[in-house]
Amino acid sequence: MVKRGFFTVLSVLLMLLCMAGMGWAGSVVSLDEPNVQMEIPIPQFSDVRGRPATEGNILKKGTFRPEDIRTFWFNDRVTFEGAEAIAAAVIEAGKNPGLGVRSLHARGITGKNVRVAIIDQPKPQLHSEYKEKLVDYYNSAGDVYEMHGPAVASLLVGDQCGTAPGAKLYYAAVAPWKGDSMFEADALRWIVAKNKDLPQDDKIRVVSISAAPSGPGSPRSKNLEQWDAAVAEAKAAGILVLDCRQNTETGIIAAGYYDLDSPDDMSRFTPGFPSQNNSWVDPNQIYAPSSYRTQAEEYAPGENHWQYTGEGGLSWTIPYVSGVLAMGWQVNPKLTNDEILALLRRTAYVTREGAHVVNPVAFINAVEGVPTNEITPNPEEKPETKSGGGGCDAGYGLFGALLVGLALSRFLK
Repeated sequence: MVKRGFFTVLSVLLMLLCMAGMGWAGSVVSLDEPNVQMEIPIPQFSDVRGRPATEGNILKKGTFRPEDIRTFWFNDRVTFEGAEAIAAAVIEAGKNPGLGVRSLHARGITGKNVRVAIIDQPKPQLHSEYKEKLVDYYNSAGDVYEMHGPAVASLLVGDQCGTAPGAKLYYAAVAPWKGDSMFEADALRWIVAKNKDLPQDDKIRVVSISAAPSGPGSPRSKNLEQWDAAVAEAKAAGILVLDCRQNTETGIIAAGYYDLDSPDDMSRFTPGFPSQNNSWVDPNQIYAPSSYRTQAEEYAPGENHWQYTGEGGLSWTIPYVSGVLAMGWQVNPKLTNDEILALLRRTAYVTREGAHVVNPVAFINAVEGVPTNEITPNPEEKPETKSGGGGCDAGYGLFGALLVGLALSRFLK
């Protein structure tokens, strides 16, 4: 009888624990109405913005899983019926640059007054994220507004999304759909010309271009050599160029993603893309967040919308790292391009996979002169798992162990 009673109680306890660990009660991702029939749900990492994106979209209950919202590409014009609060919370969470960047902003390290530049697609200039940051605007593409320009601008200098919200922005709009690298080359030469007129101690420091106007895999078909020549001219002028080319001079950044629930926890950063099996990393590149991020959206002047990309591309990493460098130059404007990149590499957090992840706090500490061996985690040590960001599962595991222990002690007496 004792054994039978013990195993009965133990079975009930284990069943309750499994129910609790699976989010049985009070789960924020459950549908409120049990009678809603789930159709074949929208696949994770889908683009659900609607066509066109400016008209929004309405997703009915039963067509999506609320827990998948964080994986979608959507904007604030999309309505997730019954899960509106979840979608709004995801957009808000994705504005955080993560990796400790906001702790640096709280210290006044924002890239203040550092001059940066972007070459990208045309964008309106009135979104609240960046309208006060724009110093000058060059446009060789006309007023054909796309989502890409506002996104990269907000990720660099945006008040909420950006790594360097205090920086001054020069923006050059080009037409990549024309397939001619001369447009990017001319834009870069415009930046170099602007730089010549600036005081020696107030130059443009970095150009972010989320494209590959030359080199292997470039989608351009004309004048690729012109981009290489323009980059050489910028280098001679002391301007650092970061792009998506496959080389060791300008194409030094790779994509990864943080944990949306614990964005500052370096140990939870993963190289690659969340929809893919990331089994290989390049130890020579610096990884930065590209997925689970929110960006400004402005298809017409004065629109103040937001988009969220559950899985972003390499495009989002270039402005991110450019902004981190701007913070470094704010702290120590005398650092050369080679010196600041050396510090960026030296302070990188190394994941279990061997990826070197941009580590903004460690980087700034190094720029300030703090010995890097005091603030850079040892990649050979197992990173500490922080509490508070893992949801309910960890808590139920400890609580469950205690309950089972009590049951054992009671029935085995």
